[in-house]
Amino acid sequence: MGKVITVAQQKGGAGKTTVAVNLAIGLVRAGYSVALLDTDPQGSLGRWFMTRRDALDDPGVGFGTSSSWGVSYECEKLKRDFDVVIVDTPPKVDSDLRPALREADEIIVPVAGSHVDLWATEGVLDLARRCNKSPRILLNRVKSNTRLGQEVAQAAAELEAQLMTSTLANRVVYAETLGQGLSVVEAKRSPAWDEIAALLEELNIAS
Repeated sequence: MGKVITVAQQKGGAGKTTVAVNLAIGLVRAGYSVALLDTDPQGSLGRWFMTRRDALDDPGVGFGTSSSWGVSYECEKLKRDFDVVIVDTPPKVDSDLRPALREADEIIVPVAGSHVDLWATEGVLDLARRCNKSPRILLNRVKSNTRLGQEVAQAAAELEAQLMTSTLANRVVYAETLGQGLSVVEAKRSPAWDEIAALLEELNIAS
């Protein structure tokens, strides 16, 4: 049976879909079969997938959509056919998020580089802990060598959640490739490749 990675954050614009997409294609490149499950009514992940399907003969990943309460059923179904299922969730925290958290083997909470984004994680972290899960915070859109970035990283480390060593920088290539139905590892070689590789290594899906 496959593993489930849920990407959750109650604040919009934190980069959930970007993280989900790049995790998925990074894992495919590493030899895993991967399915994406979009539970966000905004459908950003679905738009990415349709763009990818139009651009490529073989999208290389499975895709499904679900209501929040249909997540358990869809995950069980997809886990039978794929090594990894990545769930993209709506930008909110309420009882509808619980199924996606309960099904998760890993919960990643992207936090963009601001204190406001960090404050928004508290609801997700609390709900994950109520589901007896140990979420991990991923600093996203990090601006290197800035005082704000250092302050956010320090504050994140003080929350009751694991702060991932891996970070994703504020790079144009993430937005560009997303709009093309691609991931950064399918574009011209850039430091973003190394960021995704480090993230995959830290997740250690094979364990």
